[in-house]
Amino acid sequence: MDPQLKRGLLEVCVLTVLRNEESYGYKIIKDLSSVIEISESTLYPILKRLESGGCLIVFSKEHNGRLRKYYRITKAGEERIKAFLEEWKTVMDVYHYIIDGG
Repeated sequence: MDPQLKRGLLEVCVLTVLRNEESYGYKIIKDLSSVIEISESTLYPILKRLESGGCLIVFSKEHNGRLRKYYRITKAGEERIKAFLEEWKTVMDVYHYIIDGG
């Protein structure tokens, strides 16, 4: 898969996981594992980009005596999902054009 396309898909998948509930890195990876493969080395830069873009907020909670970073989607993150879905309609039109041979 084209790396840029995969990057965009992964970002929206991460936002979608967080749409359901706030979460932390390992659980996000686990939640996505049935749909798409993602490693920690891929996830954390995505989370940082999404945070920088205002799509999510980061906060810490204590878990078993240690602080764990949690992520929560913002209104901007919700809008990013909506924009992706609108753009995807165009991608599907191009896909069908290609499949149908023009």
